[in-house]
Amino acid sequence: MNLSELRSKVAEVRDEIVTLSAIEEITVEDDAILTESLATFETLSAELADVEARNVRIEAAKATIVERASGVDSVQIMKPTETSLDMRTATRSQIKDAALKVLELDGGDLAARQGDNVDMLIRSQNGNVDGASIAKRILATETPAYRSAFAKALTSSQPAWTSEEARAISEFRAQSEGTDSAGGFGVPVFIDSTIILTSGNAGAPVYDLARKVTVTTDEWKGVSSAGVSFSYDAEAAAVSDDSATLAQPTITVYKAAGFIPFSLEVGDDYPAFAAEMRRLLDGGYMDLVAEGTVTGSGSSKPFGIFAALDANTNVEVSVTTDGAFGAVDILKLWKSLPERAKGNASWIMSTGVENEIRKFAAGASEAYYTVDLTMGGIGTLFGRPVYTTDYAPDFTGTTGAANICVVGDFSNFVVANRAGMTVELVPHLFDVTNNRPTGQRGFYAVARHGYDSVNDLGFRILQNT
Repeated sequence: MNLSELRSKVAEVRDEIVTLSAIEEITVEDDAILTESLATFETLSAELADVEARNVRIEAAKATIVERASGVDSVQIMKPTETSLDMRTATRSQIKDAALKVLELDGGDLAARQGDNVDMLIRSQNGNVDGASIAKRILATETPAYRSAFAKALTSSQPAWTSEEARAISEFRAQSEGTDSAGGFGVPVFIDSTIILTSGNAGAPVYDLARKVTVTTDEWKGVSSAGVSFSYDAEAAAVSDDSATLAQPTITVYKAAGFIPFSLEVGDDYPAFAAEMRRLLDGGYMDLVAEGTVTGSGSSKPFGIFAALDANTNVEVSVTTDGAFGAVDILKLWKSLPERAKGNASWIMSTGVENEIRKFAAGASEAYYTVDLTMGGIGTLFGRPVYTTDYAPDFTGTTGAANICVVGDFSNFVVANRAGMTVELVPHLFDVTNNRPTGQRGFYAVARHGYDSVNDLGFRILQNT
């Protein structure tokens, strides 16, 4: 059958499945027909996916020919990246060099800062990140064969892979040591949120301000210090002991999972569906971290900024009057922040709290609230930007312990993303009440990350008493 006939046949079988699924009291015969129809649907869908993938490759090849003939850049649906490197025998240096070449040729999907970040990750080798493992992931996933195999895997429980696609999947799994989901499929690096979102603006204030790191381990380890003390010493006198106390903060990465159901109809058009992967993965992932970096409790999940500071009495500043706060409290909070943190400080609060502070400025100049037109009209307190988020606590005006806002240098708040997101296909979803198929599939996405303050003294948190 040609492409049009295949699509017509798939639609016909799908309608048959939907009709049978709607029968309230299904007979043994109907059940047998439904089972056969589901099997037929899987076979035809896989065949359709293969034909469509072949058409995509043909169109990409045509575009490349036209581009080379005309000298005009064109948009390629499938990237022509290939590598003949045998990763089983190649040295770490060879693997990294090959990955850097792929990045140079195929990195056009990334913003400049994202591309620079991936480049840096490939070249890294320390206790937190193994650049060679990321390089292997790039070489394994950034090929036409793997991308088409990945797209098929998302929408078919029994994908009809070509020999090249099957080999690409096999090679990925062979090199993916310690993969979080052994039966899953690795997200191609250039649409992987755990890698490409480590730089740039993600629309989540605390995440955007935080120091982002990528790890290939289960834990990020850093070094922190309150600072080195200098002193004046007499000529020829022994230097005084001004040594700093070093600490090694650690951030544990936690599993973050998302589930996205989609209809069989959507799955039929898998190239278009695959093209949505970056938007879906980015959106779901950032919804979680946008909330978590603010509200995370630290219990079976990472610490958000408010919970991270709430237990440290050294950085807590109480309002003057229980159940109320005014300009004097904002002034007190800012005054208590160490000078070294003020130069790069930012404020995090809810819109409600910001509105209260705006009122202070109207009648109390000591609040120092202004609007900086050079920054797009963003509010500033003491010359430092104010960022609002719906996840920050609102001030209710009642007595009792409650957080109000945070100010500080957010380079002291670290977000650690473990490189490598995986997805698994759930081939059929069933109604929870009658266990009948709903005509939907779903994919289960898994990523791992952690975040926490690594130097609480770089912040101050205003609290109701």
